[in-house]
Amino acid sequence: MKTLFALLLSFGFLFGNDLGWSHDYKTAQEKALKSKKLIYTLITSESCKWCRKFESTTLQDEKILKRLYKEFEVVHLSRDKDSIPKEFETSPVPRHYFTNAKGDILYSSLGHRGVECFESFMDNAQDDTKADK
Repeated sequence: MKTLFALLLSFGFLFGNDLGWSHDYKTAQEKALKSKKLIYTLITSESCKWCRKFESTTLQDEKILKRLYKEFEVVHLSRDKDSIPKEFETSPVPRHYFTNAKGDILYSSLGHRGVECFESFMDNAQDDTKADK
């Protein structure tokens, strides 16, 4: 029972609006301009089992969550119900995009990724930004 409660609590933590997951890319761009952060955009669909797996594994890792919230503006878009920028591919999913506030795609990936692989994606996006300076 405790495990079920912890799982429900962590799911709410992950996708709760009060913690910064936006469902509007333009709003995230505005925040990124002010915060000087990159944007991480996750595109999923309602019926995607790999999306749910990514959300329930990698995005439940405490280290990943802390780093995402500290270093990125985060956006979660469903291709089934949200407005998605035309430069983002939406099939297949899950899709991951790291962009700057101007909307330039710095790094992108497709599919479920484990914690170590996802951390390297974050590193690559940030390294690409540092190389541009």
